[in-house]
Amino acid sequence: MAFNSFIFFIFLGLVIPVFYAFSKKSSKNLFLVFASYVFYGYWDWRFCSLLAFSTIVDFFLGKLMHSAINDKKRRIIFIISLFSDLGILGFFKYFNFFIDSFQSLSAQFGVNIDFLHTCIIIPIGISFYTFKNISYTIEVYQKKIPAANNLVDYALFVSFFPVMVAGPIERASNLLPQLSKKLIPSSSQIKEGIALIAMGLFRKVMIGDTAGRYVDHIFGDLETYKSIEVISGLVLFSVQIYADFSGYSHIARGTAKLFGVEIMRNFEQPYFSRNIAEFWKRWHISLSSWFMNYLFLPIAYSISRKLTKLRYFSIKADYLVYSLAVMATFLLCGLWHGAAWTFVIWGGMHGVYLVLYKLFSKKSNIPFKKIQFPNIKTIFNILTTNILVLFTWLFFRCTSWHSIRLFFSKIIYWEDSEYALWFIKTTATFVILVFITDLIEYTTGRHDFILSIKSKPFRYGLLTGLFMLTLLFMFQSKISPFLYLKF
Repeated sequence: MAFNSFIFFIFLGLVIPVFYAFSKKSSKNLFLVFASYVFYGYWDWRFCSLLAFSTIVDFFLGKLMHSAINDKKRRIIFIISLFSDLGILGFFKYFNFFIDSFQSLSAQFGVNIDFLHTCIIIPIGISFYTFKNISYTIEVYQKKIPAANNLVDYALFVSFFPVMVAGPIERASNLLPQLSKKLIPSSSQIKEGIALIAMGLFRKVMIGDTAGRYVDHIFGDLETYKSIEVISGLVLFSVQIYADFSGYSHIARGTAKLFGVEIMRNFEQPYFSRNIAEFWKRWHISLSSWFMNYLFLPIAYSISRKLTKLRYFSIKADYLVYSLAVMATFLLCGLWHGAAWTFVIWGGMHGVYLVLYKLFSKKSNIPFKKIQFPNIKTIFNILTTNILVLFTWLFFRCTSWHSIRLFFSKIIYWEDSEYALWFIKTTATFVILVFITDLIEYTTGRHDFILSIKSKPFRYGLLTGLFMLTLLFMFQSKISPFLYLKF
């Protein structure tokens, strides 16, 4: 069930009182596992068996790995666990993609492999809970954490419904210790949770969904729209995907707080980034840090070792290692987002941006809290970064090469529009709305900034009004699914 649906709030209204009624830690966790499977099974109950299988396999392999008497045995168990997780993910998400990719090649030799196509339904959230399982396996293998001893606790780590289907991708080292203790939400967590849910719902429904309706119309019929109109559509998509996913993350964090669980922030005003490296420290933080820890660093280390064995020493060796590791990481990051070459190109473009930034940049790290908006250089850097990111969103949004070519043709062969001013005003309205909310978040350092208002009546009045306005809008509009549910 989607967070922006009334059935979710009915579900939450039933789950919370029962959870609070249990006094024992084991009962609370077991009930949350049951509730999480009901939540997940609402989409398709058949996928609950896949989730349970993945959970049980990694739990017992983790225990075997932890108790293994030598490194060789640990490594074998580790490889089996990775093979199991990646095998399930690869089959359900990428089987037909690779068949399609090899179909044209095999046709050159008179071989038809189209018969290998199967009707595969991609399970909701499979990429997210698989990455959680893999992070647990890696941390146990590296002896950063002990293996989980309680199957219920581990099952809750994998299936905890606020973060199961679209993240944030929580690490076992953060979430499992919380779940191993009795969950007792504090009064401050409950207040923060309600505020995050209300504000996240507003972001998703009032900003993301509304902008998305324009986006769907424009990209659904690019031939009809003029040059400035398709540019507006791309800008609005950048608003939609950010408001949609950051709104989801707010709701996920807020819901988790209601059960006494703290999960990581997933977005920190990414469109305020002054360079592409900073963008990836602010955008989808749980995923970017996952790729950094579990993919980029191992790849960089492996390449570095090979260069050392070849006795390749040069002042440019570090840059070569970085470049190769970054490109491999972001090509895989693009593929993780979707089984299509447009996603691979999207990831590859971000990889190229980072490689070029590393080449020309003198400063590798810039603290978040030193942005000076009146500074002309800062504004220029932010605008440049956003234009580069905006260009990549085209490959993220378009579903076919025909759409991409058509978009570029609209830009090259410019067509004036009699509705240009209306499209500019509409787009600017959404951009300003996102900018204002992000600016308040940035200056207060809080995603639940409404709670920082000193006047209690005004604070709760504004929060109630925001929530009621969003619910009223939901009554009058069709539910729009979260964009990242399909990834």
